[in-house]
Amino acid sequence: MDTRMTTAPLRVAFQGMPGAYSEQACRERLPGGEYLPFKTFEEVFDAVDEGRVQLGMVPVENSMAGVVSDSYDLLAIKDLHIIGEYFLPVRHCLMAHRGVSLEQVRKVYSHPQALAQCQGFLKRQGWERVAVYDTAGAAEDLSRNGHPHEAAIASELAAELYDLEILARNIQDSRRNTTRFLVISKQGKPLDPQIESVKTSLLFEVRNIPAALYKCLGGFATNGINLTRLESRPVAGKDWSYHFYLDFQGRPDHEPSQLAIEELGFFTHSLKILGSYPEAPKPPEDPDPQAGEEGA
Repeated sequence: MDTRMTTAPLRVAFQGMPGAYSEQACRERLPGGEYLPFKTFEEVFDAVDEGRVQLGMVPVENSMAGVVSDSYDLLAIKDLHIIGEYFLPVRHCLMAHRGVSLEQVRKVYSHPQALAQCQGFLKRQGWERVAVYDTAGAAEDLSRNGHPHEAAIASELAAELYDLEILARNIQDSRRNTTRFLVISKQGKPLDPQIESVKTSLLFEVRNIPAALYKCLGGFATNGINLTRLESRPVAGKDWSYHFYLDFQGRPDHEPSQLAIEELGFFTHSLKILGSYPEAPKPPEDPDPQAGEEGA
């Protein structure tokens, strides 16, 4: 009798259809897991909060489109922890039914941001553009209902999952198109003391006093701490009040960080450490020589 223990795969929630860029981030950052799609960001956070999954993978910002406000708003109201980050290069692909050529395409479907990020390529083609709710959803709809003159813009993973042929790769206007994801968990994760590059995320609400934000940030400057992100969002139920999300390089238990956080506390109504985690490297610029290359 085989008595060896088998470990169940890590269950990871993401927002969107199977084949979404969020699932691609899951596969690359957390290989070997079970990746579960949810329709909304709130459902992802709820699944983590209620223990139905161990982790969630949520986007928080894109280098071209900016902040993903839903993720930041949910971090403020849910008692979850950030335990990791990941930078995913966004490589948009044009896909259609097998046997369809680029010359046959007349109409293309995708999420509004994907269409905007591929504006140069689409303008040269002169196709009609149709905005839909999701890149992977556009691929899935095309696989079931599409016609030979229709195509979708989505990830290479979506083309694989929905048995579509890639007509052109890397059709985005910017080679630096990158989305930053956070890995969220119900429980915090102890940091390996050997890890040198660490990032810490804070959430705070400033007091209503003159130069409050300036004073909040002063302690980081005087203690030589580098800030990598500062984002403001309205506080739910409090008109004209704002939360600030701040990322800095360092551990909260190191003396310079402790002094900066202590000074920050003097000028805030509330202060919460969302998590400390290894700082992820940003991807290098895409080395491919030509955007919009035809698929093999």
